[in-house]
Formats: sequence, structure tokens, C-alpha cells
Amino acid sequence: MREVKAVTIRRAVEKDAARVLELLSQVLEIHAAIRPDIFISGTTKYTAEDLASMFSDEKKPVYVAVDASDRVLGYAFCQLREILPGGNQVPMRSIFIDDLCVDAACRSQGVGKALFQFVADRARELGCYEVTLNVWEGNDAARRFYDARGMKPKETQMELIL
Repeated sequence: MREVKAVTIRRAVEKDAARVLELLSQVLEIHAAIRPDIFISGTTKYTAEDLASMFSDEKKPVYVAVDASDRVLGYAFCQLREILPGGNQVPMRSIFIDDLCVDAACRSQGVGKALFQFVADRARELGCYEVTLNVWEGNDAARRFYDARGMKPKETQMELIL
């Protein structure tokens, strides 16, 4: 694997929005190819307006991997979650990776690994118990990537299409 040189991970800012939208489109097309019954090709999960508010939300941080010229190579949309005392689960804090994408031209070069490690390190700094995420069935490349990061299935969501 060829490693990308000088990758920096930082919080996303307004100037990153157009590039993040391009990458959101790439990931949507992967999902639309796997599940055209759910995902609509040519769309994105978030809009430019959504990004504007998300980029400043401390509970939903968006991190970007950038090269030496500050070009966005990938992103990780995260959500800080907390289970409070008093319910039927042990109180805990976690980070949920809502979406992680690396530009198709930069895959297998260490960008995704750097993003994932950054999120895991940030979770540790915040005293989180875990990092969680969802992977769509059929997205075998993503599954292999997360398996290689040491992730294990926590629960399985099942469906019966009618």
C-alpha cells in the first residue's frame, strides 16, 4: 500500500463544503449500486445547507483529511452519543461514525486509516467507551477496511422486503 504524504486531519470548515459534497456523491453512488431500492443515484445524504450547520456543531463534528495543499481527500462525519444513568444500559459515551469516505482516487493510500485512527484517538481523549458505525451489506470493501481496524459486529439489523 502506498501511503499519502503529509495528510492532516482537521475539523471541516465552510470552504470545504463543495469538496465534501463531491465526496458525499461518491459514497452515495456506492450505496445506490448496492441498494437501488433505497438510495437514489445523483443525490447526496446532506445538502450544502446541512453542512453549514454541521461544521460548527460540537456534538456532530466533521473531520477532513487534507493534503499539503489543503485539498480535502476524505471525511468522517461523527456524532457524540451518551447513555445517561437511570436506564437499562450502563452509562457511557461513544462516537458514532455516521459516514466516512475517501476520494476514489486516493483509496488504499492510508487516508482512510488516518481518518479512522484520528476519530478513535479523539474518542479516547473524550473518554468514550467505543467507536461505532454501520456498514451496508454488499459494501465488502468497507467491511474489509473496518475489520482491518479491529472493529467487530455489535448487532445486526435485519429486513424482510415486502
